[in-house]
Amino acid sequence: MLTWISKPMLPLFRKKGLLLLLFSLSLVTASAQSPVQWQVSAAKQPDNSYLLTLRGTIQPGWHLYAERDAALGLEGPRLTTEDPLLTLETPISLVPPVRLQDPLLENKWVKVYRDTLALEQRLCIQGPVPTSLSLTLIGFAATKGSFLPLREELRVTLPDGQEHSAVLSGSLQLASLDLSRASACGETASSDGSVPTVFLLGFLGGLLALLTPCVFPMVPLTVTFFTSRSEGSRQALRHGMLFGLCILVIYLACSLPFHVLNSVEPGILNSLSTNVWVNLLFFAVFVGFALSFFGAFELTLPGRLTNRADAQAGLGSLGGIFFLALTLVMVSFSCTGPILGTLLVGSLSSDSGAWQLTAGMAGFGLALALPFALLALFPGWLQRLPRSGGWLSTMKKSLAFVELALALKFLSNADLVAQWGLLKREVFLGLWLLLAVGLGLYLLGILRIPGEPRGQGIERMRRFVGVLALLFALYLAPGLGNIPQGSLHLLSGFLPPWSYSLYSRGGFQANMHGTVQTQVVNDLYGALQLAREQHKPLLLDFTGYACVNCRKMEEQVWTAPAVARLLREEVILVSLYVDDRQSLPLTERFPYTGPDGSTKEIRTVGDKWATFQAINFGQVTQPLYVLLSPDMQLLNQPIGYTPEEDAYADWLRCGLSALDRQAAETSLQQHDEEPAPAALFP
Repeated sequence: MLTWISKPMLPLFRKKGLLLLLFSLSLVTASAQSPVQWQVSAAKQPDNSYLLTLRGTIQPGWHLYAERDAALGLEGPRLTTEDPLLTLETPISLVPPVRLQDPLLENKWVKVYRDTLALEQRLCIQGPVPTSLSLTLIGFAATKGSFLPLREELRVTLPDGQEHSAVLSGSLQLASLDLSRASACGETASSDGSVPTVFLLGFLGGLLALLTPCVFPMVPLTVTFFTSRSEGSRQALRHGMLFGLCILVIYLACSLPFHVLNSVEPGILNSLSTNVWVNLLFFAVFVGFALSFFGAFELTLPGRLTNRADAQAGLGSLGGIFFLALTLVMVSFSCTGPILGTLLVGSLSSDSGAWQLTAGMAGFGLALALPFALLALFPGWLQRLPRSGGWLSTMKKSLAFVELALALKFLSNADLVAQWGLLKREVFLGLWLLLAVGLGLYLLGILRIPGEPRGQGIERMRRFVGVLALLFALYLAPGLGNIPQGSLHLLSGFLPPWSYSLYSRGGFQANMHGTVQTQVVNDLYGALQLAREQHKPLLLDFTGYACVNCRKMEEQVWTAPAVARLLREEVILVSLYVDDRQSLPLTERFPYTGPDGSTKEIRTVGDKWATFQAINFGQVTQPLYVLLSPDMQLLNQPIGYTPEEDAYADWLRCGLSALDRQAAETSLQQHDEEPAPAALFP
């Protein structure tokens, strides 16, 4: 990934020491090719380490910075890795660099490489040695007027390594699998929430955004502006309708980049939703939104953007109306941003996330657009709108508590995937309980937030919502204990799972989990051996630590008596976590080449099972459930999120019936092929 920094920007980044940060984040990707062509080779040493030789050919006009400069954030070229099993020593240069005065760095003297460079770097490996591995090259290059951080993946072949790549790559494909021959029961695609449902949620979010102080006062002002500047009611109506349509189009356009990403790599949105750093980023963003709602600072888009849009917002053309709508969208961002952020991250983890995001954006934009169109149609309604006042500030600060609760959800996702143990179920519930109590006390006027005017009366609706918040806190309280009332089924999927608890597996938890205990985790071949020994079918559970619907299935559907009995007695259940970030042993890592020629590095447990799911079952979302016979034949169609207990139990029974038929057919074939008298007449 290449990130360009132009010459005018460089002094700002240098003064703030952010070059290395920019290099790490690589926020802006350029389509240009790397200015250096690399070759890397390895030679085994007597101490079983490897001496890596890195050679680069630099394009004319370019140079690479040769030395580290902490003040500037520069790094010399080197190979690096985050793998704890690999150790790379400091590189040694085989080609002396040259000194020059760099105009990009205010003519400071620096050492650089031109034309060619060669480095040696020692690599030590703990454990078995693979035939090849992937390392990351980092460095900084520059040419006239441009600065380019480098970050490239290089694969190096290791002499005397254990040859496993071809075998491992082939093992991901189940040769015996035939989706077309499976029993008809089941669904080929999972459905974790229909597009209409997401549209409705987006619409409700838009209605909520209308009640924020950034949007609500704009409604009568904008409609009055239309009616006063238009020649007659018909033109005012047309302008109002076009204005609402432009708002809808703007929000729909915001979802288009996600369709592009999803078409380039179908599983990328799902991968983003379970990425530790992405979830931590959303945690920080939502905390920032909450602090803004509390009044710690004002969150606005750059003034240049809003001023430029406002300058084009004349009513003389459709373009003017569009820019007026764009101005409204921009100036209301401080209130709509948190709600849109919730919609975005919710769609990332869903099936067909891009389409669900489009549906949610459509609902959100429609809810914001409707008041302008309706008030343009019925101008008399303007007199019935409630006046702006303290209730808008109360709404904003109430949303701040909700934003903090959502922020904890993203921190919990990161914690679950990384298995840090920071937000166990009871800790998470305790924090949510404190937020609910805080919201209730604030709405009842007992807790005062700085900046709130004193002596305000408490309206009836505010008092009612405050009581609801305290009742919600009471609902959460049993979850802090290891008791049956702590199951909190209404929040299944949003809370950390029961297994991620401060308590040991005793009492109620042992009771609950004993009925649906997963026999095997992340070991398909161990589960297959168990299935063959017990003559039971294999139930593959493609799941994820941060998968909301997976938790709903485990806590609401799997615990149903009919389903629990089948899972406990009739199948071997193996859970395969597609977001498990645990590194595979070096000898089990390999580059997988897909049918289209694309290559994917299999480095973690999650990489392995996500790729296994995609190439065999054509699905990239979770949960996905697959029933296989002990000889790895598909018994019925894979099924996804199925909240109806009876439907899921019927699907299991269908697969079990298919196994019985398959066993009978196999027995009959063996009988016809080997009609031994001793077998027929014992």
